[in-house]
Amino acid sequence: MFLTFFTELKAAGVPVSVREYLDLMAGMEQDVPDLDVERFYYFARAVLVKDEAHLDRFDRVFSQVFKGLELLSDSVSAEIPDEWLKKLAERILTEEEKAEITALGGFDKLMETLKQRLAEQKDRHQGGSKWIGTAGTSPFGAYGYNPEGVRIGQDRSRHRRAVKVWDRREFRDLDDRVEIGTRNIKVALKRLRRFARAGARDELDLGGTIDATARQGWLDVRMRAERRNAVKVVLLLDVGGSMDDHVRICEELFSAARSEFKHLEHFYFHNCIYERVWRENSRRHVESVPTIDLIHTFPADTRIVVVGDAAMSPYEITYPGGSVEHWNDEPGSAWLARVTHAWPKLAWLNPLPEAHWDYTASVGLVRQAVGGRMYPLTLAGLDAAMSALSR
Repeated sequence: MFLTFFTELKAAGVPVSVREYLDLMAGMEQDVPDLDVERFYYFARAVLVKDEAHLDRFDRVFSQVFKGLELLSDSVSAEIPDEWLKKLAERILTEEEKAEITALGGFDKLMETLKQRLAEQKDRHQGGSKWIGTAGTSPFGAYGYNPEGVRIGQDRSRHRRAVKVWDRREFRDLDDRVEIGTRNIKVALKRLRRFARAGARDELDLGGTIDATARQGWLDVRMRAERRNAVKVVLLLDVGGSMDDHVRICEELFSAARSEFKHLEHFYFHNCIYERVWRENSRRHVESVPTIDLIHTFPADTRIVVVGDAAMSPYEITYPGGSVEHWNDEPGSAWLARVTHAWPKLAWLNPLPEAHWDYTASVGLVRQAVGGRMYPLTLAGLDAAMSALSR
């Protein structure tokens, strides 16, 4: 296995030598990794990789060669969590059974029926198809299945089909200090840099000093302002729900943008941009920023980068009140139209694979609303988006 690992590294372009392979084997004989996969990974990386430019290749080869490697102790003991036992009551439906369950027939009908159920229901229900309950096929409740419903009292999404969520959900902020795994993100972002000199003259102008000294005949020191990236960027980040699947790549992008742009502001939203956004997810219920204030604060030449998978109920885009979490007086499409009109330099980065976009109706609606300026959150898509924003 170790010889295969060594040859695969060479084939991938990592410049490893026989000397380094012997060092790795010597360490294994001394039991340096101590039968721990994570320790072995870091030990092998330290011995075999001499340039950080090759870390990505090393990671790919390591995951391929040692895929599924697990070292277990001779005896394994664990208690079954209570939550696992509670979930035994959930109904497991086949795809054929799911296909037989029909929606109520639209957003208005769903809200009207929920109002009736709240007025009529007196007892707890489980496994049914009508009342607000659990583990059934009713449009209302938790831990069941329905193609369109209102999620009530469930800790997280399961089928991602809820039209509304009747719970106070807490999201966490993205970490802008995360170590960049895909270093080429920074390279792509550099396309959007526009340098200008502004501020105090606290940097030595060597060329100007030499020229002035030669002209004057004595030392004439010239100073100049520091050369900074003058482009203004606003990041609008979708958070929570289906975006939980894409936290890592979004944190990498966020961290890279933090290091590349001096004039960077960020705000969060959930699913679609509505009348308010916020800076901190922990305080989003008490401290938010009106979207119209953003439009009036940042000029038209600001580069707007929206990051979101655009995966939601179509009602969130097309209906007043369609937001999954609150009652919005205007549909999401109205706010997307305002945003794209206010900031012509806008790009929407979508972490969903581009091949899947056509299978989600909301992605097409959002893509149309932003004038087709949606790009996949890949290195090629990021490069295309930055090129479009730099024009």
